[in-house]
Amino acid sequence: MAATRHTLVLLAVTALAACGCKTVSQTKFSALQSQNRSLTEQTQAQLAEIENLKVHTHHVEDQLIKAEEDLARAEGAGGRQKLARGRLPEGLSGRLADLAERFPVLQYDAKTGVSKLDTDLLFDSGDAELKPGADRILREFADIFQSPEARDLKIMVVGHADALGIKGREVRQRYPNNWHLSAGRALAVADRLRKAGIPESRMGVTGFGQYQPVSPNDTAQARQKNRRVEIFLLGPETPVVGWNDAGANGSVYR
Repeated sequence: MAATRHTLVLLAVTALAACGCKTVSQTKFSALQSQNRSLTEQTQAQLAEIENLKVHTHHVEDQLIKAEEDLARAEGAGGRQKLARGRLPEGLSGRLADLAERFPVLQYDAKTGVSKLDTDLLFDSGDAELKPGADRILREFADIFQSPEARDLKIMVVGHADALGIKGREVRQRYPNNWHLSAGRALAVADRLRKAGIPESRMGVTGFGQYQPVSPNDTAQARQKNRRVEIFLLGPETPVVGWNDAGANGSVYR
């Protein structure tokens, strides 16, 4: 609105100056010039305010994106804590902490009972076949899980991936996307635990692809954290959707 008024006044001043109308007094002409300067200043002030609003809008958008990312990570962490709620027996927790100290591939959180396996050390890039070196740690993990203090616990093996796409035609034929790859890696870990003596009835497997990151996917180091297999130890009181207690023959008793 100010810009329009400014334009009209400027045109009037220009027209009056051009035609040299004697009927317009010098006082009125000076007033129009003053009004034009005032409108010019208002227009410049409004343009500066618009620019400031644009900068503020971009800042707010950046804050919103960061808040959404923080919320996603917090909800993911909260979900993991809920999934594994209930403290593990002290002896069992101590053995898992000791295992994590001896094997850099394993991270163990005593507060949630969650064990994280570094997939870069367990699998080749874009593959779900376990490396030979993964046998020892998974065998020892299976031994701990078969101890008397763990007899009432179950295992949920969860695979995760980074946000990069699957590279190579041959790899994509086996794993069309990160969802397939993360589930395949979780299944490979669970299958190795089964071979080490853990009954299938005590294990569940799932894959989240790249949709549960624990860090941004903007650097190689951050993406490595997102490529992981998590092992949740679940107490008998922990509800898991679709998982019911079953007998040895697989029948569900209600």
